[in-house]
Amino acid sequence: MIERSDAFRMDLLRRRTVRDFESREVPCDVIENALKTAASAPSGANRQPWRFVVVTNQDVKRQIREAAEEEEREFYAGRAPDEWLEALRPLGTDEHKPFLTEAPVLIAIFLERYGMNDQGTRVKNYYMPESVGIATGFLICALHNAGLATLTHTPSPMGFLNQVLGRPTRERPFLLLVVGYPKKNASVPDIEKLPFEKVVSYSQ
Repeated sequence: MIERSDAFRMDLLRRRTVRDFESREVPCDVIENALKTAASAPSGANRQPWRFVVVTNQDVKRQIREAAEEEEREFYAGRAPDEWLEALRPLGTDEHKPFLTEAPVLIAIFLERYGMNDQGTRVKNYYMPESVGIATGFLICALHNAGLATLTHTPSPMGFLNQVLGRPTRERPFLLLVVGYPKKNASVPDIEKLPFEKVVSYSQ
């Protein structure tokens, strides 16, 4: 158990978010297996309020990029407070999002605010953000385990994803996950994690 837990820890320490992706295709079975892993996550009352939309069509990716960059231009031009922009500065991000059309796969993750039964009646979902967040973590780990890089992208607001992807209003965009192989010259920010002792404590 100790060896397996340590090997898993070391493997995940290799994971890095990248913004430079190759355009070469990813095997469909790899994406499907990762999504099956994500769909196995625990959820409030087992409602499973996550919905995943896989996008590989270049025209649809272009529509998503155009809409995302429009929102990002407003964000960087005045919507974001100076403190937020200062926090983003070391990461080198701006309103240009070429990875949305360069990467072979985008996975739009939606949070289902309520379900519908066979009679067309609303069914209450529970702990939706927590459940979808856990499933997203499963998905990122599964894709990393398969040898793929990911980028979590959250343009705000993301309502355009409902329109572009034809999703019902009861589904709220949660996150856009960019998936693919990193370019050979891909760079990542030189950042460090907080010391273990700062984020973990043991109750006496």
